Amino acid sequence: MVIQPKIRGFICTNAHPVGCAEHVKEQIEYVKQLGPVANGPKNVLVIGASTGYGLASRITAAFGSGAKTLGIFFEKEPSDNKTASAGWYNTAAFEQAADAAGLWNKHINGDAFTDELKAQAIDIIRSEMGKIDLVVYSLAAPRRKDPVTGEVFSSVLKPIGQAYTARTLNTSKREIEEVSVEPANDEEIYHTVKVMGGEDWERWLDQLNAAGVLADNCQTVAYTYIGKELTWPIYGKATIGRAKEDLDRAAAAITAKLADKKGKAYVASLKALVTQASSAIPIMPLYISLLYRVMKAEGSHEGCIEQINGLFRQGLYSANPVLDEAGRLRQDGKELSEHIQQAVKDLWEQVTTDTIDSLTDYKGYHNEFLRLFGFGYSHVDYDADVSPMVPLRNIAG
Repeated sequence: MVIQPKIRGFICTNAHPVGCAEHVKEQIEYVKQLGPVANGPKNVLVIGASTGYGLASRITAAFGSGAKTLGIFFEKEPSDNKTASAGWYNTAAFEQAADAAGLWNKHINGDAFTDELKAQAIDIIRSEMGKIDLVVYSLAAPRRKDPVTGEVFSSVLKPIGQAYTARTLNTSKREIEEVSVEPANDEEIYHTVKVMGGEDWERWLDQLNAAGVLADNCQTVAYTYIGKELTWPIYGKATIGRAKEDLDRAAAAITAKLADKKGKAYVASLKALVTQASSAIPIMPLYISLLYRVMKAEGSHEGCIEQINGLFRQGLYSANPVLDEAGRLRQDGKELSEHIQQAVKDLWEQVTTDTIDSLTDYKGYHNEFLRLFGFGYSHVDYDADVSPMVPLRNIAG
């Protein structure tokens, strides 16, 4: 079939297997050219392993450290007349490259919030991997079913305390417009923390620890975004931010529980990037388009793989990692520097629909969005007949 992008609102409903393979290949080559990660991990569990920062983490662990990797994700399989989701094709490309390099890899496709999947992962770790020395938690999900009570919680993207009105970039209409979001009530805040906070991360580590499959001196990391004044009302100081604060609580709790193993849990704050999750957050398309323009002009722009490589080499596996006052690892320093933020603020006030191309990097934003789904690569023939039926060989049960 000929596969062209089908974009609806802030999502793309299909993916291109050849383009997704290019997306993965680029990241692998970047990691390999930097050489081995000194004292890097050997047995790695990545929860949320098929796209974005989770995928970059799996690639860095495997091709930067030669690690065995078990990837957990929830992706749509292909059929004869429908493509798989991008994460499925990303994983297929990772699998092919890892197999060719002699790197052990296996995947579980299912709901990471369930205890059944956790038990399945533990069985694989125990029988095929050896003890885990790094657990990466990189889940982004709109809802979660509590494994104890069965209650389903749904997250919301809302400010806290008062309504919020701000400029945004409507990517469907390609227009600058205002968006207003009503404040969340207490129940919505609670639900968002239950879905996006640290509860499931902590539950994963509890069950891995109880099963005896964590190595001494193991580390675990969960990813967050903190941002600054422009994004605080809808991100840092909003329902998502409240959920992300719960990651700090979970990190402290996990570290305390792993004290006998000298284990450590970190929250890592990363740069704002085009992801399937960030595209859905009001104001973020405009903010990221402006940020890309400013940081690319300065030469300081980084994507997922650059950020995660920095995190591994200068943070998790550095003798002297730089931590903030809350004990978080920080890879967002360049974005949050005063001169970058001021330049973005100045452009924020000036940009109009007519000046999108001259004052923002909307073209770069849009192309990066397309690349998330395997589109937008100049050397891929998108008019060619391609089979959507790409299998995963190393998928569990």
